[in-house]
Amino acid sequence: MNFTLNILGTASALPTVNRFPSAQVLEVRGRLFLIDAGEGVQIRMRRMRLSIMKIDDIFISHVHGDHIYGIFGLLSTMSMLGRTAKLHIYAPGDFKIYLDFVKATAGLKYEVEHHILDMSSPEVIYSTKSLEIISFPLRHGVKTFGFMFREKEPLFNVRKHCISRYELSLSEIASLKRGEDVYRTDGEVISVAEAAYKPYSPRSYAYCSDTAPFEDLSKWVRGVSLLYHEATFPSEMTEMAALTFHSTARQAAQCAADAGAGSLILGHFSSRYPDVSSFLSEASEIFSKVSLASDCMRVEIPLIKYT
Repeated sequence: MNFTLNILGTASALPTVNRFPSAQVLEVRGRLFLIDAGEGVQIRMRRMRLSIMKIDDIFISHVHGDHIYGIFGLLSTMSMLGRTAKLHIYAPGDFKIYLDFVKATAGLKYEVEHHILDMSSPEVIYSTKSLEIISFPLRHGVKTFGFMFREKEPLFNVRKHCISRYELSLSEIASLKRGEDVYRTDGEVISVAEAAYKPYSPRSYAYCSDTAPFEDLSKWVRGVSLLYHEATFPSEMTEMAALTFHSTARQAAQCAADAGAGSLILGHFSSRYPDVSSFLSEASEIFSKVSLASDCMRVEIPLIKYT
């Protein structure tokens, strides 16, 4: 039951020799989700041995070029490789002009559905039996959205010795698995606390791309296992960050601290900073469990099991 973040690019605006523009692939239980599609996304996916054809869902935070200019080649390659399965793209409404261009020029042989993001507060945009994806607005120069990928609460496991001890029926086992105490006609009560347990703690990942800091953001990602937050500038450039609707490393760390995040990864670095070690230093003063993103970096969110 893997939950793995693959970081394809960490650059802000201008790519560098060592940093491609923003793109990530999150692998959840064998399914691949592409988050943003900056220039060179195909190359990075190939280098990290991630299958282009296993991508069924793409999430675009906003339509600035460093987050979408890789989409043209990617969709075309999917077609050339013989894709027939429907592709879902979750993106702001102004992404339509780019998608229409690809459809008109690339001769796609498969259907692409554009799910328009236009919420003013967090909304569930994708849901399966085990996973839900929530989108929420960010604060940038154009409509921009973040994404929270969160495992759903698992059913309880019923303790084997309790099944035999209480001679539990199938319906009673089902009740306990749902987290419901069992009440018998003779007055006996079999509590969930005694007879069952949660097998693991649900994992979560939040992607906060280009955004100025704002109070609600930490509330919306509260308790997240891993937070990726843009840190385009160091604190000495706080005024520039505000003017361009970006965050500093210190502001990203404050968001993680306020949210009670398990850990924080900083990314989306300005090209004017070939060395971003100072970003880590200033963020660490606010939040200790912080690291710097790098291209082709893999981060596994471990499964915490209970017994």
